[in-house]
Amino acid sequence: MVVEVPVAELPSWVGREIGPGEWHEITQDRVDRFADATGDHQWIHVDVDKAKDGPFGGTIAHGYLTLSLLPMLQWELLTFTGAAMGVNYGSDKVRFLTPVRVGSRVRLKLSVLSVDQRADGSLLVKNEATVEVEGSGKPALVAHTLSLTVPG
Repeated sequence: MVVEVPVAELPSWVGREIGPGEWHEITQDRVDRFADATGDHQWIHVDVDKAKDGPFGGTIAHGYLTLSLLPMLQWELLTFTGAAMGVNYGSDKVRFLTPVRVGSRVRLKLSVLSVDQRADGSLLVKNEATVEVEGSGKPALVAHTLSLTVPG
């Protein structure tokens, strides 16, 4: 379920947790397409036969593939109304804590850490994004992400 938050109310969301979202399966096709897009064809990602005998017992998603899912996963949880636009402003911290095996499912939990109003009226929003792996006691990824939201 998507939560719609008016931009003017963003500061009151600090400390709130949103989610978790829906589960999404990580397929070999997605991993292969990411490998093609980035040029990272390391065998742990793309060589199904070799990876069976590797350290993870099968192929795994690239860490940056998991990170790249954040915009899609976040849009399923949270949108801002009354915004002219929002842009990715970067990340303060990204940690890959456990591998995401091909065939597993991931979902997002989001916490709003801070909202800072800037002199130009825009809002710098810092979230903690946690990508969970179904059946795992450890998240795949925890990231502190920044977005700049411009009221409109």
